[in-house]
Amino acid sequence: MGEDIEKPEKVEALNVDSKKVNHDYVKPSAHAVDKDSWQQVGVMLVTSCNCAYVLSFSNLMLVPLGWTWGIFCLIMVGAFAFYANWLLADFHIIDDYRFIRYRDLMGYVFGRRLYYTTWILQFLTLLLANMGFILLGGKALKEINSEFNFTTMRLQVFIVIAGSVYFLFAYLVPTMSALRNWLALSAILTITFEVTLLVILLKDGKRSEREKDYNIHGSKTDKIINAFGAIAAILACNTSGLLPEIQSTLRKPAVVNMRKALTMQFTIGLAIYYGVSIVGYWAYGSSVSAYLPSELSGPKWAKVLINSFAFLQSIVSQHMFCAPIHEALDTKFLRLDEKMFSKNNLLRRFILRSIVFTINTFITALFPFMGDFVNLFGSFTLFPLTFVFPSMIFLKVKGKGSNRVEKSWHWINIIVFSLLSIITTASAIRIIVNNARIYYFFADT
Repeated sequence: MGEDIEKPEKVEALNVDSKKVNHDYVKPSAHAVDKDSWQQVGVMLVTSCNCAYVLSFSNLMLVPLGWTWGIFCLIMVGAFAFYANWLLADFHIIDDYRFIRYRDLMGYVFGRRLYYTTWILQFLTLLLANMGFILLGGKALKEINSEFNFTTMRLQVFIVIAGSVYFLFAYLVPTMSALRNWLALSAILTITFEVTLLVILLKDGKRSEREKDYNIHGSKTDKIINAFGAIAAILACNTSGLLPEIQSTLRKPAVVNMRKALTMQFTIGLAIYYGVSIVGYWAYGSSVSAYLPSELSGPKWAKVLINSFAFLQSIVSQHMFCAPIHEALDTKFLRLDEKMFSKNNLLRRFILRSIVFTINTFITALFPFMGDFVNLFGSFTLFPLTFVFPSMIFLKVKGKGSNRVEKSWHWINIIVFSLLSIITTASAIRIIVNNARIYYFFADT
């Protein structure tokens, strides 16, 4: 495979949780592998994709596209994301080597350059996603505060509170597998706040006195640019760019179980977050807010419940998106010969989590404008990670044994989605430049 990177040794998979040995071919990891059922991972994917980000999807995805193109793009991007993740799951084991990290897989197949490219793309995505969670958590807390008219506090105060709570959870629940004890609660919170949200959206949408405008506004150039930004946002709501890391937690057979979990995400999960997005757009039209709860007519208790449960649920769901960063740091700095909750590892993990969440919380408080940057990194990082790289792997690993149709299909995927990545990235940069006048440090949005 890649000639300029060391071949991974056929080593035993170590993890500090159990000190047990798994006879798979992986590099050592501080986090547990091979522990989780596909049902557990499926619920994690469903709840993580139906997190507080859902409250922004109507504005981000449908307002720039309108009904016809919006529904078409929702279907097409969702279908292709399902296919691409299904394909990538098949490369969990290559040449008897098991890959629990995306960057290791790309490095083994293509060499050191793609190893570091994947590392950068993936970690940029995950760090930005975590900042987005902190921002949405802060907005939810600010909305609760405004409902009770307690005190007028800036958004930054609530961002710091959200970041601190996320830090505490990540410290006490150190790995992705450790989420198993919290997924039932996360599912209850998800169902409760989204059902309540849907009921109010349907009520608001039926109000005859409300005038709804579904037109796409702006100049022709702005419409095209915003449309490509919306496509990037649709991709961001459907995929995470960390499938190999999620798959590493599954029991054998990991490929079959990963595909079962993906099927749960792209049926049950997709129906929920697409449903909320579509009903939100139907209820308010092109004027729908970037944060849906601020648009709701009430009652007061329902708005408080939605914001409270969305924040509490995000504590659990944000952990999945940041877990690969924690795994990389833990594997580098924790003592692998000791348990995860040993005195030494507790102290080291406290320092590592503190660094991650202090930096992310500060940047979020400094620059609380995440919507445009979700589009940017969705286009710049998720298109390659989701669509381009899996087809590249297929051609490298299975190309010789595949027929002309299969080769042509994957080359088309590589070319089309590479071009789409370039176009959507340029579009996202243009949107940021156009909106630069509203950006300022420590904005109380």
